[in-house]
Amino acid sequence: MAVRPPDGFEPRVRMNYRHIYHAGNFADVLKHAVLALVIEHLKLKEAPFRVIDTHAGTGLYDLASEEAQKTGEWWDGIGSILPAMRPPEIESILAPYLKIVCDENDGGERIVRYPGSPLVARRLMRPGDRLIVNEAHPEDAARLAHLFAKDRQTKVLALDGWTALKAVLPPKERRGLVLIDPPFEEPGEFQRLLEGLVTAYRRFATGTVLLWYPIKDVRAATAFLRDAAALGIPKLLAAELFVETPRADAGLTATGLLILNPPFTLDTKLSILLPYLASKLAREKSATSRLEWLAGERVTSS
Repeated sequence: MAVRPPDGFEPRVRMNYRHIYHAGNFADVLKHAVLALVIEHLKLKEAPFRVIDTHAGTGLYDLASEEAQKTGEWWDGIGSILPAMRPPEIESILAPYLKIVCDENDGGERIVRYPGSPLVARRLMRPGDRLIVNEAHPEDAARLAHLFAKDRQTKVLALDGWTALKAVLPPKERRGLVLIDPPFEEPGEFQRLLEGLVTAYRRFATGTVLLWYPIKDVRAATAFLRDAAALGIPKLLAAELFVETPRADAGLTATGLLILNPPFTLDTKLSILLPYLASKLAREKSATSRLEWLAGERVTSS
């Protein structure tokens, strides 16, 4: 079970390139739950697949570390989700993701470690599947390399994430998933994310691509989705989670995933999961969620 912070504790929410400050927060819960669902869908066919993580971080995070304790974001993310009693349909949707978290924490009785996207992917893969993880930050890249040092199914790169994306596509298997999760610390990141989407689609048109983005400025996020829809790329699904109304001084209070080629069951599962996460992780009554097809056979929103 999660240990709650002392009375009066107020997390200091801020963006930072080092993901340890944010590991296990509400954005990670959504991102990693979706990552797990996509991988589980890929496993329905016997053919091997490849997972590519362009901005991978360290892969495993110590929630007792000074950095994680400084922000305390995980308490209002995985720390609120894991101990909760969940309806059966939510339990089924979250099961692949939460099992990995529990396995890293002696069954989940006490949360002290949080698996990042590389480890979530690796724990779900089969013997014939492959993983490529890339991290540009030198210290984090070294930790990532150490984590997978003896793993023959995993290749670790230390390149700029956008350079890595071009270098590793298309995968030899022609099946798989690409996760693009940039730090959003520099101007123009939404434009680079659009360019990354185009690159991934041109080189790996049949693959599933998850593009993570923060929603700190609603207008900027809306413009990003509008520009993505205008690209003419088919099968684009946007999933957004608001735990609080975004404000300029509020830090990260909303998050989104733009999904290219989502598995055919994913939108149905997200239509159930997103409202649950919004209610469970809400910081204020305005907490909500949004699921919208930007392009595809169905163009609907809820």
